[in-house]
Amino acid sequence: MSLEFLLFAVDDHGIATLTFNRPAKLNALNAGTLAEFEQLLAEVRNNPAIRALLLTGSGDRAFVAGADISEFAAFTPISAQRQSEKGQTLFRQLETLGKPVLAALNGFTLGGGLEMAMACTVRVAAENAQLGQPEVKLGIIAGYGGSQRLPRLVGKGIALEMLLTGEPISAQRAYAIGLVNYVVPAPELLSFSKQLLLKMLAKAPLALALTIQAVDVGLNGSLADGLQFEAAAFGLSAATEDMKEGAAAFLTKRPARFQGK
Repeated sequence: MSLEFLLFAVDDHGIATLTFNRPAKLNALNAGTLAEFEQLLAEVRNNPAIRALLLTGSGDRAFVAGADISEFAAFTPISAQRQSEKGQTLFRQLETLGKPVLAALNGFTLGGGLEMAMACTVRVAAENAQLGQPEVKLGIIAGYGGSQRLPRLVGKGIALEMLLTGEPISAQRAYAIGLVNYVVPAPELLSFSKQLLLKMLAKAPLALALTIQAVDVGLNGSLADGLQFEAAAFGLSAATEDMKEGAAAFLTKRPARFQGK
């Protein structure tokens, strides 16, 4: 696959690292970037050798500093709505990938960049990262899910403060409000992020996928819906070879060797 705006590599552990590679534009999301991102998401979803996805930005200034504003001039009400729906669909695909996805935030994480990060399983921020939804400063609103995921993660009041002022917050405040899971020194960001993913990948792959899905079902439905799915998923996981291996490993006090079966 020929890539112009992204870098993509898979290591020996099955962790795919996808790097947004427009550093001169602070890795802003243009149409070409989103098209390549969609293709790579399909590759990650369908390739069993890829067990987790790590997202980061090229350079040390930005993860993704939002959408490419130069493309806004051509918007009509209809084309803008379609663009919003396309971005929402794409980030929903990211959110429901069925594999752990970690956003390593190495600088400005604004607009569509924050919306993408919020669709990931977990977020790790460098100490110099700044996070925000500045769309109101441009006379628009968040269009790739920001008005929906942000209050789910940090609560209505803080989300509205961020959405209505458009002001970015520091990595430290993002951690304090639960928007990111960890804040680490910038030189340690990628190594820390990979170690966190490896902790997850040491567990049973099917249990990981079912857990991600169970949380998603519960957050997007009623408590009754979530509990019903959890019970069904618990039943499925109990019938796997991985469950038998996990129980045997626990009882014999040895590391489990999960096979994803």
